[in-house]
Amino acid sequence: MQNSLLEISLRPGHTTRTADKTTKIGTLASLRWLLLIVVVVSGLRLHAAQHPVPLDPKTDSAKCIECHEDKAKGKVVHSAIAMGCTACHEIRVNRDVTRVKLTTTTPQALCITCHSDKNAAEIHGKVHPPAVRDCLKCHDPHTSDNKNLLLKPTSGASKDDNLCLTCHDKGVNVPKDGSRHAALDMGCETCHVTHKTGERGKIEFDKHLTKAPPALCLDCHDGKDESLIKAHNGQPFGSANCIQCHDPHQSARPKLMQAFLHNPFENKMCDSCHQAAKDGKVVLTNSDRRALCVTCHSEQAEKMEKAKVQHPGALGDCTACHNPHAGKTPGFLQPDPVQACLACHSDQAEQMKKAVLHQPAFALGCATCHEPHGGDNDHLLRAKGSALCLECHGPDAKPQELEAEHVLTIFNGQVKLPEDYFKKNRVPILPIKYGLGHPVMGHPVQDVMDPSDITKVKTAINCLTCHQPHASTQPGLLVKDQANNMAFCDTCHKNRLALQ
Repeated sequence: MQNSLLEISLRPGHTTRTADKTTKIGTLASLRWLLLIVVVVSGLRLHAAQHPVPLDPKTDSAKCIECHEDKAKGKVVHSAIAMGCTACHEIRVNRDVTRVKLTTTTPQALCITCHSDKNAAEIHGKVHPPAVRDCLKCHDPHTSDNKNLLLKPTSGASKDDNLCLTCHDKGVNVPKDGSRHAALDMGCETCHVTHKTGERGKIEFDKHLTKAPPALCLDCHDGKDESLIKAHNGQPFGSANCIQCHDPHQSARPKLMQAFLHNPFENKMCDSCHQAAKDGKVVLTNSDRRALCVTCHSEQAEKMEKAKVQHPGALGDCTACHNPHAGKTPGFLQPDPVQACLACHSDQAEQMKKAVLHQPAFALGCATCHEPHGGDNDHLLRAKGSALCLECHGPDAKPQELEAEHVLTIFNGQVKLPEDYFKKNRVPILPIKYGLGHPVMGHPVQDVMDPSDITKVKTAINCLTCHQPHASTQPGLLVKDQANNMAFCDTCHKNRLALQ
């Protein structure tokens, strides 16, 4: 290509350009240093991969075992060892240099050649994160003293002797007056099956449990135990979701109580809502549950009635969404802030099956962006148009910090976020100024007005012009599940120069 121009940056102000066989070198010394670095790095890589002794490319496993005998002996030996070393490794000899490498580019790719059921790309449910990237983070590929070739046991009170605690800190830092579930001492596999996956949104699969609660809890806790019946004030609990009130690992409160408790429940004012159980069933002081809730929460009832846009679901039984006793989050949404909504919004439940999920929608909770009890905007959104998205992604976004509660608030304090939310989730802040600047400098992100009449919109643009708010099959959450490439831009920029 005679008109091509290759430009290599050596350092600021110095470039090497090649055009029509004409070469101009800014600084030969810089080029020499660049080549020296490449040679040194390459040499280090070659040395690191070089086998300490020469081998014939057809060397058999018996020869390997002469030096690597430890790879074939142990309490648990990988069944692949019987297939021979070359089932996973290959020998390459080049100019008398021997290298031994895997038959695939990564350990993960090698493992799924046999363990295809563990291929995260083909699993639609929630996969344990280490299993997505690197099997060797948990498993030894040759031998181990632990079942399933695990690097460490799954029981123990510290990360030094419990493999799970390498990443998880469950039960490790219990507050002075808190409580810890004794089941932790029995090992994490008492309740969890690491590779178990299934339908998204079901706790059994999302948390990789042996079975869903309360069945899981009743494996150890007898529902007919008199002490438990007394502790629950005689109310039937055998069919309740135990983890709505109890944290299954540890708590800052006694009896593994959840972080957020409903005032009458916390202060043992059970008779405010309950009568004595009858025939093993709950009996409330008012059979109309909504009327019972409104006795204390009249402000919510007033908000629902006066809202310009009402939420039909909120006008029914409050306990359809809220647990009346406790929860992991404020408001005690059950079973969690996402599934509470998806129980009715099946169309969004289908969105959850896509590969790329918008974190606020499917991890934090629908109420991050929507008013659950009624609001002034379409779709119960907390703000109109792009203002909703820019509350987090805009350059002027300023979450307010509540130090006493260790939270951040957005939307004028209506929504609370963990204090490390923006950092932990790497929330991108867009460099927008005067309605321009995303995805490239000068690109409009809001309505483009007609230059001949600035009161008229020439091209309507907002965040939803390009992005989906909930989920996509592709990174970037682009509309119609499109890939992030020039073909997507062509839907508007037919000639890639002007907006049509």
